[in-house]
Amino acid sequence: MAAQATATVDISMDDNTFPSPDVQRQDRPSLTCILPAYNEAENLGRLIPELTAYLQRFSDQIELLVIDDGSRDATVAVAAALVDEYPVTVLQLSRNFGKEAALSAGIDHAEGEVVLLMDADGQHPLEAIDQFFHHWRQGYDMVFGVRDNRADESAAKRHLTNLFYKVLSRSAEIDIHPDAGDFRLLDRRVVLALRQLPERSRMMKGLYAWVGFPSKAVTFTVAPRMGGTSNFRLRHLSSLALTGFTSFSSAPLRVWMLIGAGISVLSLLYAFLIVMRTLLFGSDVPGWPTIAAGIAFLGGIQLFSVGILGEYIARIFSEVKARPLYLVSRRHSFRDRTTATDTTDDT
Repeated sequence: MAAQATATVDISMDDNTFPSPDVQRQDRPSLTCILPAYNEAENLGRLIPELTAYLQRFSDQIELLVIDDGSRDATVAVAAALVDEYPVTVLQLSRNFGKEAALSAGIDHAEGEVVLLMDADGQHPLEAIDQFFHHWRQGYDMVFGVRDNRADESAAKRHLTNLFYKVLSRSAEIDIHPDAGDFRLLDRRVVLALRQLPERSRMMKGLYAWVGFPSKAVTFTVAPRMGGTSNFRLRHLSSLALTGFTSFSSAPLRVWMLIGAGISVLSLLYAFLIVMRTLLFGSDVPGWPTIAAGIAFLGGIQLFSVGILGEYIARIFSEVKARPLYLVSRRHSFRDRTTATDTTDDT
């Protein structure tokens, strides 16, 4: 993978957590690598052989867990064809549930003592995994990748991303690095903790931060995609940002409560001024522009605040229905191949 070979890795020194003391780590733990995939047929055939060979440096028990999130290309066919040669398990979701649900499906089905999350497009450098395992053996339960730059994004997106995470961190009291993603290594303890979180509206970055555990950041350079184009659009990013605010912060409700209180105080002051002016100078002809502007302003404020309240109610409605976060339609696994071989040998 030429693009990944040129990636550089640095250790980030801005962490505020420390490794767990007296933690005993295995030299070669069982490893599950979760690869959420949506229309990645062009990339899986190249990524899986190289990834398998690389991960064998760290473990003798490897499983590459490909989560097909309702792909419309040959992603399932390509991944299923690799089951006979590589330690691949394919979970085919019944439709497109989104990346957050696909990651959750992988975490729910991961059996390894160490779980590695990666994208299936080849942009996460394999060299960073060395640092992941290095810090895991030091006692860190979660090691996450932080991209060193966002040169491939517009200036507006970079500024909005930084602003979003700053506001969310202050209002939700969780610290999320703006340049961190889903590229990370999780100890089994973290995996079991994430499985206890039942919510349907998910922002996985927020959940990683919420569960806590000693964590370490590793800076890496994003490699170009092996092929194809990104499926993450502005609409998905906006929806994810809204999910982050409504899932981890009640600040919007509090802000508009304060705005409503402020407008009420101003209205009382304005009414007091009108009364005093009428007592001192008499009543003028009623001013239609003032009344119209006031009604329009207050009406807009009310509708906007009701909209925010409605968004929270919609989240509550979704949680109360308690529908599954995802549905698995088919499963292809190298373990089935091994079982069939063992049965044949016994007969």
